[in-house]
Amino acid sequence: MSDLTTFIAGLPKAELHLHIEGSLEPELMFALARRNGIAIPFATVEEVRDAYRFSRLQDFLDIYYQGAEVLVRREDFRDLAIAYFDRAAADGVVHAEIMFDPQTHTARGVPFETVVTGLLDGIADAEARHGMSVRLILCFLRHLEEADAFATLEAARPWLDHIAAVGLDSSELGHPPEKFARVFAAARSAGLRLVAHAGEEGPPEYVLQALDVLGIDRLDHGNRSLEDPLLTARLARSAMTLTVCPLSNLKLCVVDDMADHPIDRMLREGLRATINSDDPAYFGGYVADNYRAAAEARSLSRADLALLARNSFLGSFLPDAVVAGHLARLDAYMAAQ
Repeated sequence: MSDLTTFIAGLPKAELHLHIEGSLEPELMFALARRNGIAIPFATVEEVRDAYRFSRLQDFLDIYYQGAEVLVRREDFRDLAIAYFDRAAADGVVHAEIMFDPQTHTARGVPFETVVTGLLDGIADAEARHGMSVRLILCFLRHLEEADAFATLEAARPWLDHIAAVGLDSSELGHPPEKFARVFAAARSAGLRLVAHAGEEGPPEYVLQALDVLGIDRLDHGNRSLEDPLLTARLARSAMTLTVCPLSNLKLCVVDDMADHPIDRMLREGLRATINSDDPAYFGGYVADNYRAAAEARSLSRADLALLARNSFLGSFLPDAVVAGHLARLDAYMAAQ
């Protein structure tokens, strides 16, 4: 294990952009398919991995939704979550804010309660075995209508004490944030925080809509904000957290090569950038892999990596006192290096 790998694994960090359905590894996909008697269009794990070659976001989403069909029972969602938390803990994650897509499952007849209780079982395991804190983010699928999002928010009401925020994911192009203005306002009224994917494939205008129409608290991806100097300055001045996902950006052709990734430019511009894994089973790496890939491609220093970890705590939805404790732990780690 290299010095860089060891340093990153020991670096205390939060992960703020993780789709739990996107952590479904092919081995678990096959196991759940067998358990639930579900046919999948792959004969081997290798066939699944061979299918993970994407030229755009929609290519990924097509197989992502296909894979999610094996998730049927409460224990399926528990096992999915436990597998992710075990990997995250090994990567130095002490706090995770994970996204889930209930519409992906309720459309198949899986009750909302089955999804959320299974994830809560997994969270309880993470807290007990790893001492990890976890928050849930309910994401609306933006390729569906806002009425469907409202129905999902209504189904979530009995569980809102366990949900920290709502988000917006799925196909970005052609589905601007303003499409969901009313349901985001309703979520805010219900006491939830707000996040949204914007500026991944969509233009800087989508980021502006997420800020000004939805009133988000945190920006998921946001790479294309850099095309607009005024928007970049605004994000820096407001200390808006960006949840950046380097290997996802590479896999989905947001960047052509990791050497072209703007993560170091984001830091130079004063943006509160963080590093996350997005859909690690599909994009080739969990959070430590993303830190390492960015560090190697962009010659990030240990101080840069520590700043990214610091930003992850500052951008979290944890109480200030808890954030302060994590920052003190991070400082102690760096002082010992």
